[in-house]
Amino acid sequence: MNGYTPSNPDPDPRVTPGLEPGGGVPPGETPPAESSTATGAGPERPLSRGWAKGPLIAIVALAVVVALFFLVYAILLAG
Repeated sequence: MNGYTPSNPDPDPRVTPGLEPGGGVPPGETPPAESSTATGAGPERPLSRGWAKGPLIAIVALAVVVALFFLVYAILLAG
């Protein structure tokens, strides 16, 4: 063989370090579950609504330009 031996994804619990008899983990062996410094912690700020008008106007203007383009294209094909 080429010297490669795949690791066993299910190790023998009798020789796995950090396990107590019966398969339990002693206290202090694993890190705490989560931190209390998450992004959602703290007071909530109200959402600002001022910037929503600009993108809405741009989308409506683009839709009007596309509609006018197809209207003019249809008139030119008919004439």
